[in-house]
Amino acid sequence: MTLPGSLDEAVAALTAMPAAVPVAGGTDLMAAVNSGLLRPAALVGLGRISEIRGWQYQDGHALLGAGLTHARMGRPDFAALIPALAAAARAAGPPQIRNAGTLGGNIATAAPTGDALPVLAALEATLIIAGPDGARRELPVSHLLAGMEMLRAGELIGYVRVPLLHAPQVFLKATGRTGPGRATASVAVVLDPARRGVRCAVGAVAPMPLRPLEAEQWVASLIDWDGERALVPEALTAFGEYVAAACIPDPAPAEDGTPQQLPPAVLHLRRTVAVLARRALGRALS
Repeated sequence: MTLPGSLDEAVAALTAMPAAVPVAGGTDLMAAVNSGLLRPAALVGLGRISEIRGWQYQDGHALLGAGLTHARMGRPDFAALIPALAAAARAAGPPQIRNAGTLGGNIATAAPTGDALPVLAALEATLIIAGPDGARRELPVSHLLAGMEMLRAGELIGYVRVPLLHAPQVFLKATGRTGPGRATASVAVVLDPARRGVRCAVGAVAPMPLRPLEAEQWVASLIDWDGERALVPEALTAFGEYVAAACIPDPAPAEDGTPQQLPPAVLHLRRTVAVLARRALGRALS
């Protein structure tokens, strides 16, 4: 294993060894190695790169190092900045996972159940990618998660830039029997009073976080942004059902026009998403 001391040294090591795999906390990587799914030819350890283990303020944004651990993001000082991301970090699993797992690893692995991913999608976060010869480029996190743009040879996620909205944010998730703390569905809701907007992202029900844009726009139009911002229970329920139907739509009719039903397990998942979205918006508005 190579242990570089800076981001550019790590990029140089990856460029020199194209078959090498970068590793930070290793929570996902070691699971893949132990199960026989991955046999890396070499490892580039990122644990000694202090520049990506903290955060700083930058023009109304927080510039988060990719090496931030879930445990660090779960602390009160971070929660005061980005409450939904702190809530997701605290929900990421048992202490040994939270102490080792990192923000950049969550993004690079892009597992559908990654708790940080719907929060970053709702916040419309941007990645700062480090490349060879000191190059830096920006990439919307949603583009990477959707496969619209990928990391190139020798590139690493260096930082995540998140807008500081100074408004309520909520992250909720439902867990099942799929593993300790692993989400069957998760929802992030973020209020953006400056734009009079509501942003919502649903995780774990698809290969990437889903944004129900029409539901966001509909519910934002109902909110009195200059007043108490409260909604009647019927509107919250309708929002939850709108989000769930957008993310888990009804199947297409059969060839003869007969309506098709969702399987019971999928119908239960849709109801779960509806409840999470309703509760998350209700908490954000309260």
